[in-house]
Amino acid sequence: MTSIPSIPKGTRDFSPIEMERRNYIFDTIKKVFHLYGFMQIETPAMENLSTLLGKYGEEGDKLLFKVLNSGDYLSKITTEELQQKESTKLSTRISEKGLRYDLTVPFARYVVQNRNDITFPFKRYQMQPVWRADRPQKSRYREFYQCDADVVGSNSLLNEVELIKIIDAVFTALNISVTIKINNRKILAGIAEELGIPDKSLDIAIAIDKIDKIGWDNVVKELLNKGIQQDSIDKLFSIFDFGEPESKTIVSHAPPAPSDIVYNNLIEFLSNSVIGKTGIDEYNKIQEYTSNLNIKSRIEFDASLARGLNYYTGTIIEVKANNIEIGSICGGGRYDDLTGIFGLPNVSGVGISFGADRIYDVLKTIDKFPKESGVSTKILFINFGKQEEKHCLTLLTKIRQAGINAEIFPDADKLKKQMNYANNKNIPFVALIGENEIAENTITLKDMNSGEQKKMNIEELICLLNVK
Repeated sequence: MTSIPSIPKGTRDFSPIEMERRNYIFDTIKKVFHLYGFMQIETPAMENLSTLLGKYGEEGDKLLFKVLNSGDYLSKITTEELQQKESTKLSTRISEKGLRYDLTVPFARYVVQNRNDITFPFKRYQMQPVWRADRPQKSRYREFYQCDADVVGSNSLLNEVELIKIIDAVFTALNISVTIKINNRKILAGIAEELGIPDKSLDIAIAIDKIDKIGWDNVVKELLNKGIQQDSIDKLFSIFDFGEPESKTIVSHAPPAPSDIVYNNLIEFLSNSVIGKTGIDEYNKIQEYTSNLNIKSRIEFDASLARGLNYYTGTIIEVKANNIEIGSICGGGRYDDLTGIFGLPNVSGVGISFGADRIYDVLKTIDKFPKESGVSTKILFINFGKQEEKHCLTLLTKIRQAGINAEIFPDADKLKKQMNYANNKNIPFVALIGENEIAENTITLKDMNSGEQKKMNIEELICLLNVK
């Protein structure tokens, strides 16, 4: 017995109505990107592993999908090496390419490779799928789309302000209520500096970034495993106003304190840290600008926000849908020297990425997709036979030239079958043209919702369909 084919876990097929809804999201985001002067590029699905490895941290490297070399990829591997079963060591010898993990690193590679043809500051957007070998779960996929907007070649915080405006414009247009959370990696670096462990700044950021996923207690475990002492962890947690732990062992902690309390704690804690105070100043400037721009979304300082990727150096942003239990639906931040690893130092950039798949899940949950979404064909011409279909083809040409989506049923089947086809595709109008209509040069139009029928000429039909 032949088995039914399937697709890999964490990937999906998309039906016509799902594609209509996804394109609604893509078109909305693209329209806003254009409004702010961003231009589109695309990069390959595959990149050289040398481009990808080491850019996302140790955990990110583990989630890269690697592509086996073509041909006999094991021919240069000895039996002894195979018996050692060191997959990490072997993978770099049998695989030179991988599927892109995000759009930012390929973009940095693109900038360096095309630097002589780019006008800086360069404002680009990119809307393509990415792949991560993560454990599939609700709203977390192995293949998913990102919609990125980045500016490279400028240090100005106006870029961050503009990106926040873009976020607000997109979610306002999509009718999704969101909170825009902001922090700064310089603040996190200042915290590590004041704790006396500046070399642990990245470890602290990566651990803190998992608070929502694994809880505070597991964050403590991870910090301890990274060699951070309990007294430093106690000081770190005091910033978030948890109070004193009952003991030096791992204990349960309360939820984070309100952002204004944490902010005031940070002002005091970072009073002697130059880099920490720089992060505070950058946040204050962004807040000053955005407070006068009639932004509809809520903007909130979140000291626990870290964004787990290695390359962020300044402002970091994350967006959550209000009143919906789902992960971030947009995020990004400042990266001061991502192009430097590819041989083009001192080119600062900042960008955001919209998660189209999670946005889809949110819109479906709150039922905010446009009601007309899913309707592609506006009128179906019923096929009564060879003479009639020849006549209909001439009329279809005129209708399509007027920009109206139209089709003819390909076979002269029973009328019931053709009407069912129109109903199943939610086609609102059906054209019935028989011998009488051909002789009179008219069209009998049936409204599939009301059942009403009336005769008209082609000009009247085009006018009616354009209004509808």
